[in-house]
Amino acid sequence: MPEPEAKIAKILFRFYSDILEQEMEETIWAIVADESRGHYQLDSIPFYVSNIATDDIVYAEYDDTEEMLMYRETIQPSGNSTIWVVVTNEDVDIDEVRAVFDELDCLSEPLSNRFFAMEVKAQTNYLHVKDKLNALKAEGQIDYTEPCLSKQHQY
Repeated sequence: MPEPEAKIAKILFRFYSDILEQEMEETIWAIVADESRGHYQLDSIPFYVSNIATDDIVYAEYDDTEEMLMYRETIQPSGNSTIWVVVTNEDVDIDEVRAVFDELDCLSEPLSNRFFAMEVKAQTNYLHVKDKLNALKAEGQIDYTEPCLSKQHQY
């Protein structure tokens, strides 16, 4: 018997970006974990919001002014990490860089032809990912930041 399709929702995050030095907002897809308690499991990789990652359980509530769910707090971190990567060498194809990390079991989503957000699952050995990030950075191909590095990945 097929599993029922998960109920999804969009959650609005409002925050100040230290990188861009301005107020920002981002909507992120989530799976309804416990609607009565306002708990949602994040289902997309954040492009701008730091300190959250896919599969985190967050508390969100409906905001009448915004007419949508608003993030209030993280209830349970997933152990996943979020890495933002910018391709700094114009001769390097973003899809080739993403493929390198895909082989290390890291899913990613491009925002442009130069920037992508990457998910590192809790069970992934981050040392291998970090080594590859540092090697590509040393070669002048990319730069990166770790806006959400889980405790499992802090070595």
